[in-house]
Amino acid sequence: MSEFGHRRVADGSGQPKIKIGWSGERITVVFQYNPDYISNMKTIKGYRWHPEEKCWSVPYPELQRLLSIFDGNRLEIDPEVWLYELEKELLRRKYSPKTVKAYLYYNKELLRFAGKNPSELENKDVKEYLFHLVSEKEAAASTLNIAINALKFYYGKVLKKRFIYEVVRPKKDRRLPVVLNEEEISSILSSTNNIKHKLILMLIYSAGLRVSEVVSLKSEDIDEERKLIYIRRAKGRKDRYTILSDVALRMMKIYINEYGQSKWLFPGSDREKHITTRTVEKIFSDACKRANIKKDVTVHSLRHSFATHLLESGTDLRYIQELLGHKSSKTTEIYTHVSSRDIGRIKSPLDNLKIGVGGEGGHEDG
Repeated sequence: MSEFGHRRVADGSGQPKIKIGWSGERITVVFQYNPDYISNMKTIKGYRWHPEEKCWSVPYPELQRLLSIFDGNRLEIDPEVWLYELEKELLRRKYSPKTVKAYLYYNKELLRFAGKNPSELENKDVKEYLFHLVSEKEAAASTLNIAINALKFYYGKVLKKRFIYEVVRPKKDRRLPVVLNEEEISSILSSTNNIKHKLILMLIYSAGLRVSEVVSLKSEDIDEERKLIYIRRAKGRKDRYTILSDVALRMMKIYINEYGQSKWLFPGSDREKHITTRTVEKIFSDACKRANIKKDVTVHSLRHSFATHLLESGTDLRYIQELLGHKSSKTTEIYTHVSSRDIGRIKSPLDNLKIGVGGEGGHEDG
């Protein structure tokens, strides 16, 4: 019998529990001292004993051999053990680090939730897990769709199982992006005195960048003459160009003069690595607090604001789609629902009524 997390109740055999985990590209095995267990471990090709960690390890290809020699024992298997092949396949297909992390996460959570290994899973386990995400985790439709994509990839493409295709996708929530007006953008940028921080926020807003794109910019990606920024391997592994603002370019020259040139436009504390997305999120959050922004915004709201402000200034939606790197025009069309260019011209019927407000009229109840 296998155990995942705390969902399986151990049998009453009194046998010492064997914990099977994952470290790098090797399987780890931990158990209390037992001469028979030790003898079994030494029959596995490539076994190692690690005295400091007090555990054994075996190469991944020996997984089935490991399970067979301990068949009938109480095993507690970390779900990560099963997902090595999934990770390899995702990396082989050059999925983004963010997608790899998400796919591994949801598959790991499903195994922990169901308390089974992948070969034991049934369609009802998947449906119960998705229901758990909705009812207990209050997951949005977009989150459920990511989870379904993750499970379909593993069970459909890697393990070649068909049951996963019976899962019905939820309809996407129709949520409009939160957009900052121009005064709010100015307040956020003005609240930041650090040149590096100010330039990062300027570039995100002025060029419509994703946070993952701004952190991975290199100095060579800035085309000063053509006033363009080259975005490498953006979402969907696509390259694109977007615009370079004159104001942002002037700030960039001041920044480079003070901080110097390096491999990355925005290096971290280790100059061989770029600044992290988490750091940029913190920079934006702090700037919003100083600017007294009350809206529920994230750093991605700067990208939304870029698109909306371009639309309101009369830029064709097709050009905005190109600058943002959207594959489908339908994705870009969401900004027509938050733009005030046309909606702002519509006069409310209330304004046609002769009703006094405040000091303009009397009060019935005095």
